Amino acid sequence: MGKTVIIGSVPKPYRYAYQAATMLEERGVEFIPLGIQEGEVLGEPILNVYDYPEIDNVNTLTLYINPSRQKEWYDYMISLSPKRIIFNPGTENQEFKLLAEKQGIECIEACTLVMLSTGVY
Repeated sequence: MGKTVIIGSVPKPYRYAYQAATMLEERGVEFIPLGIQEGEVLGEPILNVYDYPEIDNVNTLTLYINPSRQKEWYDYMISLSPKRIIFNPGTENQEFKLLAEKQGIECIEACTLVMLSTGVY
């Protein structure tokens, strides 16, 4: 399995994006934290989304940013060529979903934490 990019990562263990990173690490899934806050998540530096970092071998984007914040990064997120995008609760975005699906990207409205907990990730 390729990498999971966690968009909306923050260096705060009580946030869901951080908890997703913890669960991914526990399951041996490589993750890349991406966000606008500086810091690190489980020893991994948070890459600044405004730098549009190149990330290869992306399997999954899991979103932890609300739809109004997503728009400016539509093209960037699609350019990462993920196989799928997980729209976590509160991040659902029909406009972005349609754009991604036109590029052959699977879009799922689900909770990454639940998917990992139940083994359907």
